[in-house]
Amino acid sequence: MSGDGVDTSKRRFLIAATTVVGGVGAVYTAVPFLASWLPSERAKAAGAPVEADISKLEPGQMIRVQWRGKPVWLVKRTEEMLQALPTLDDRLRDPNSLEAQQPTYCQNPVRSIKPEILVLVGICTHLGCSPGFVPEALPQPYDPDWKGGFFCPCHGSRFDLAGRVFKGVPAPLNLVVPPYKYISDTLVQIGVGEDGGAA
Repeated sequence: MSGDGVDTSKRRFLIAATTVVGGVGAVYTAVPFLASWLPSERAKAAGAPVEADISKLEPGQMIRVQWRGKPVWLVKRTEEMLQALPTLDDRLRDPNSLEAQQPTYCQNPVRSIKPEILVLVGICTHLGCSPGFVPEALPQPYDPDWKGGFFCPCHGSRFDLAGRVFKGVPAPLNLVVPPYKYISDTLVQIGVGEDGGAA
C-alpha cells in the first residue's frame, strides 16, 4: 500500500481483468460479423467442382451433370463419330476453335483431352436454350448430310460432335468446353482444369 491509502496491486488487477473481459467480448462480437462476409454454403456449392463417373458410358451415349446451375454433357464418341469431324470443317463457322470457348488444352480438332470423351456446357450460344443430342439423322429440311451432333429446336442452331457451330445458323459461337480434368480413367472433375485453373 502507498502512503495515500490506495492499494495499487488491486488497481492493476482490476485494470487487467477489465481488459481481458473487454478483449474476449470484442472477439465474440467480431467473429460473427467477419463470418457474415464469407460466402454461404449454398454459394460455395454452386461454384464448386463436380465429378462425373463415366465408367458406364457406352459409345454413342451421353450423360448430363449440373455444374454452377448449368447442364454439362459428357459424350462418348465412337470411332465413326471422330472420323466424321474433319469432313465438316468447310461447313463450320469456327472449325479450328479460334474463339476462346474452350480451355487451351482443348483447343484441338476434337476439343477434348481424350478424343473419345467430349465435355460441353449444354447451353446454345444464341439465346441460351439447351440443344438436344441428336446422334442420328435429322429430319428434312435441317441438314440432309447430318453426321450427328447437337440441335437447338428453338431457332435451328446446329453443332457437330465437337460442339462446333455450323455456318448459316443463329448461334454465333461454338459450344463452351468447361475447365475439367481426369481424376482417374473413369472419373472426370468439372470446374478445375487440367492446368489447375478454375472457371
